[in-house]
Amino acid sequence: MTSYPEAPRRTGVPREVLRWLQSLDLSFSPRNFRRDLSNGYIPAEIFYWYYPDDIQMHSFDNGTSLTTKLGNWSQLEKFFMKRKLNVSKELIDGTIHCKPGAAEILLQEIYVMLTHSRVKTIQDNEVDFTDRQYQDGLPMVARSTTTKAVKSNITLSEILAEPDIDVNKQKVQAVISYHQQQRQQERIDDPKRFNVKPSLGERAIRLMPSSDQNQSETSLTNRSSSSLSSSSSQTDIRSKTSVSFKEIRVKQGDRSYVSSSVSSTMSLSSTLSAP
Repeated sequence: MTSYPEAPRRTGVPREVLRWLQSLDLSFSPRNFRRDLSNGYIPAEIFYWYYPDDIQMHSFDNGTSLTTKLGNWSQLEKFFMKRKLNVSKELIDGTIHCKPGAAEILLQEIYVMLTHSRVKTIQDNEVDFTDRQYQDGLPMVARSTTTKAVKSNITLSEILAEPDIDVNKQKVQAVISYHQQQRQQERIDDPKRFNVKPSLGERAIRLMPSSDQNQSETSLTNRSSSSLSSSSSQTDIRSKTSVSFKEIRVKQGDRSYVSSSVSSTMSLSSTLSAP
């Protein structure tokens, strides 16, 4: 069975940030940033050195349960709102649920926020808190299936922290849809491996149209345009020549006078015809 090397693990933290952490004299030195920063205890200690009146360390617990993590970070979020510190909710959630690269980026933002100095990151690409970069570096046969992709990108703590089932379904559906798009792209890149046969349109040979054909097409287009213009002109004429009828009231004479004259003429004709 062929084995593939794992992607190189990088801390993603510059050297000046590591020196800054060592200078703060924390209760313990973080080694695995994804694990040690997830409960919010180390970030609370960092902010305690700069805001000792706003952070009470006795209210923070250095535990690993999901309840402890959510409790510590809820206190930190209140502190961020009080001091008007801009820390994104997405970055906090990624740190809580141990998303790859989230804790390192959070630590760099805290360093820039508190020291007001620039930092040069060593991340090669932009981190999106998924294993997309790792999967792209693997060959097709070693990439994750749909089930593995869901398990790798959505953690159990992330599901437990979100009580809404619809939100969790949307997250799973987003991972599945991206995985399907990646599979379709693989079929396009390597059709022989998946035994994808070209369609009739792809097999057809496309030739450049000749000059005679271009002339015939232009004549046809001219004829069609002239016929369309004549039909439109006829419709305009018909629309203009349409007659609108108007009702006219006529005053008639007395009907009794007409009936008497008719009866007199009839009697006269009868007397003339008699012997």
